[in-house]
Amino acid sequence: MLRIRHIDLKQVVSVTTDGAPAMVGKDQGAVTRMKENNPDLIAYHCLIHQTVLCASLSEHFAEVMNTVMKLINFLRACSSLQHRLLREFLEDVEANANDLLSHNNVRWLSKGNALGRFWSIQKEIAAFLKQLKSQRATQFSLFLQEEHKMDVVAFLVDITSHLNELNLKLQGKNSSVADLMTAVRSFQRKLDIFKEDLEGECEHFPKLQEQIRGERDVSPYVDFINKLIGNFSQRFDSFCLGQQLLLLIQNPFLIREIKGFSQEASQTYKWAHAGSLQLELIDLQANAELREHFEATDPATFWLQLVSESVFPGLTKVALHTLTMFGSTYS
Repeated sequence: MLRIRHIDLKQVVSVTTDGAPAMVGKDQGAVTRMKENNPDLIAYHCLIHQTVLCASLSEHFAEVMNTVMKLINFLRACSSLQHRLLREFLEDVEANANDLLSHNNVRWLSKGNALGRFWSIQKEIAAFLKQLKSQRATQFSLFLQEEHKMDVVAFLVDITSHLNELNLKLQGKNSSVADLMTAVRSFQRKLDIFKEDLEGECEHFPKLQEQIRGERDVSPYVDFINKLIGNFSQRFDSFCLGQQLLLLIQNPFLIREIKGFSQEASQTYKWAHAGSLQLELIDLQANAELREHFEATDPATFWLQLVSESVFPGLTKVALHTLTMFGSTYS
């Protein structure tokens, strides 16, 4: 592909993968073979994909989630007549919505919207199921009456809404790898707040708060948040671009750890000279005109058009290399 498109591999800065063996295999993976011709190539796993992998469900939570999805399928897809009757019933009782949402079975995170819709009309769904004369309808009715399992559903509605919010931020148009990592770092800090909140007022978990009313054990949900914290830390704390280096793209005038920045840059880009970067950054931050330009434009335009390559050769090269990096394999 690189030859067909006349791309010089030695000019490629980075490659983002989906983690598949064909891409990252130790011996014959595409990244390994590319590094044979470009040892300085930076390779990393798609940030969006990694966040999804962080949010794996426990066996019990997965069982509850799957049961809700089966219930939705039963009401929507079992028969066109039943689906029509459901919609008519929801309209008659003036429910908050007139239908359930379909969902994607590939990853449980994509089921968040369907789960939220289900929760908003769960009482009407329970009433509709009681009208149906079938064994499956009875089984689903019994499921909806199990408080403990409904507690889990309420928690899943809340946590998937938070995770979906992160996912949408990561899919923002024209987002740089710095933008994506900022969203991830922010979410990591939110997880600490979520953990404390679960042990207190549950302000960030309104559906769970409504369901349990402070009367039941929340430790399983705290455990889930702890697992999320650990998974995000394991996958992102050692990301190849350090926080000071990313700050160069977002706002170079906020970098205070000059030496820390130069170390991160020289570790990531072997050709970068730490001492030169330190002096250039000091000069850049002292330039009032450039500071005004930065505040009036976006980071890409600032580095591509407004910062002089002849005056700041090291900084512009580091910035442009970083701006070329895709944070995700999703277009």
